[in-house]
Amino acid sequence: MTNKENKQPLHEKYPAGAPKNFIVPFLLLSLRGFNLHGYKLIERLSHFGFQSLDPGNIYRTLRQLEKDELITSVWDTSSGGPAKRIYSLTKTGEKYLEVWAASLEQYQQMIDTFFSMYTKMLFPFNEKNHSEKTTPNKIEEGSQTE
Repeated sequence: MTNKENKQPLHEKYPAGAPKNFIVPFLLLSLRGFNLHGYKLIERLSHFGFQSLDPGNIYRTLRQLEKDELITSVWDTSSGGPAKRIYSLTKTGEKYLEVWAASLEQYQQMIDTFFSMYTKMLFPFNEKNHSEKTTPNKIEEGSQTE
């Protein structure tokens, strides 16, 4: 799992808190339990919601993932057409996918918090906020009123 260009472990180059290439976890997830060729991976990325995908960029990413030993590939010549590379997830890739999942979970919590705050600011008088503001102050237990 070492990046050969700068000899830095991939998990240090891309720490869990700072994703650099958002397509990577989706590629790894697509390969979890499946052996797929590049065209099928690009098709899956579009199903995940990625738009305007550059196939050249996807294939460069796949080559880098293979260099980082996160995936492997073999040539498939069994079909009548041209040979295709079939990609598979490695054990190292599986572990790296877990790192990405934890990172994305943190981001999801941050995004949920953002939209919760944003919605409260955008709609300050929704039913829940409105009822909280119009409810008389409650007297705390144990306090005395005169």
